Amino acid sequence: MKRITLTLLAAGLATLVASAAFADTPGIDRREVRQHERIAQGARSGELTRGEARRLRAGQRHVRRMERRAKADGVVTPRERARITRAQNHQSRTIRRLKHNGRTRV
Repeated sequence: MKRITLTLLAAGLATLVASAAFADTPGIDRREVRQHERIAQGARSGELTRGEARRLRAGQRHVRRMERRAKADGVVTPRERARITRAQNHQSRTIRRLKHNGRTRV
């Protein structure tokens, strides 16, 4: 199980790094990587249950989809950037709330 998790984490980070090379949104991409690392650290330490980590990863996928849709036409407008930032803020608050809610993986 641990090997599968590490493999998936490595593949996910490689994908993020590859997408960041072609992106015109470096701030959004850096924040996305940091948030993914926070989720992975919480799952490793047991601060996040498996279900909580799964829901947080789904939220991160939602933000990535928003970013891909925004970049589809070749330009990210200020309005799209603000919408993505709001979604990232929401994800960040959710990560913090779930990591500190007292539930632990045993």
